[in-house]
Amino acid sequence: MDLNPVIPFSGLAGWRFLERTQERQQELFNRSASIQRDVDYFRENIGNVETSQDLVSDRRLLSVALGAFGLGEELDKRAFVRNILDQGVFDPQSFANRLGNPAYIAFTEMFSFADGGFFPTSGRVDEIVDNFLIVGFETAVGNVDNSMRLAMNFKREMADLAGQGLTQTTGWLRALGSRPIRAVLEGAFNLPPAFSQIDIDQQVGILVDKAKLLFGSDSIDIFSDPQVVDDAIRRFQLREQVNNGPGANTRGMTALSILGGGLGSTGIENLLLSNV
Repeated sequence: MDLNPVIPFSGLAGWRFLERTQERQQELFNRSASIQRDVDYFRENIGNVETSQDLVSDRRLLSVALGAFGLGEELDKRAFVRNILDQGVFDPQSFANRLGNPAYIAFTEMFSFADGGFFPTSGRVDEIVDNFLIVGFETAVGNVDNSMRLAMNFKREMADLAGQGLTQTTGWLRALGSRPIRAVLEGAFNLPPAFSQIDIDQQVGILVDKAKLLFGSDSIDIFSDPQVVDDAIRRFQLREQVNNGPGANTRGMTALSILGGGLGSTGIENLLLSNV
C-alpha cells in the first residue's frame, strides 16, 4: 500500500508544515512497495537500452525515465517522446529546443541518443532514480494539494534555471515554458488569468517589471537566492489561500478540529517525525 503525503492545512501554513516534515515523508514514500519495484526494475533493465526505440518500447522503463523529469503525463505519447529524443538538443532548431520546456530539454540531455549516445553509467542511473523518487513524491503531494506540488516543482526547477547563466529574455521564456514555474510566478506576481493569453513578448516584459519591483532585479538569476525563491512561494501560497477561501488554517478552524477529536498539526508532525 502506497503512503499518501500528509498536509493538514492549505495555503502558507500547509507549505510550512510540508517543509518541516518533507525529509521524513520523502523517506517513507521511497520505501513504499510499488516505488521500490519500479526502481529495482529500472536498475536491472536500463543497461539493455541502446536506442530511443528500446526505451519507448518498455513502458516500465519509460515511466521511470519520464517520471524523473516530471513528464509522467506524457507516458502514452511514445512517438512524440521518441521524436524529441532522436533530434537531441545540440541543434537549436531541434524539437526539444523549440518546445522550450526545461523538463524536456533536461530529459533529452540525459537520454542523449542523438547527441553521442546514451551510456547508463552507475552515476547516471543513480541520478535518474534520485530524480524519480523526488518528483514521484511531488506528484503524490499534488494528489493531496496541487498548490504544494507546484511550489515544490518551482523550488527545484527555478534553482536549476537561475544557475544556467541565460540571457534575460531566454531566462524568462524558459520560465514561461515550465507550467509550475509559470503558475507560481503568476500567483506570486498577482497576475490575472488573462495574462497567459497576451503576446509572449508582453508576458516577458510584465515578468521583468514585476521581478524588478518585488525583488530588485529584472534577471531570472535573482532566483539563485533561496530567500527570493522562498518569498515567491510565500506570495503564491498566500494568494492560493485567499482564492480558496476558508481552510484548516483559518481562524477558528483549529478549535473546530480539536472539538472534532483531530490530532492537530503538532500531533501529526510529531507522529511523522517519530521513529515509529
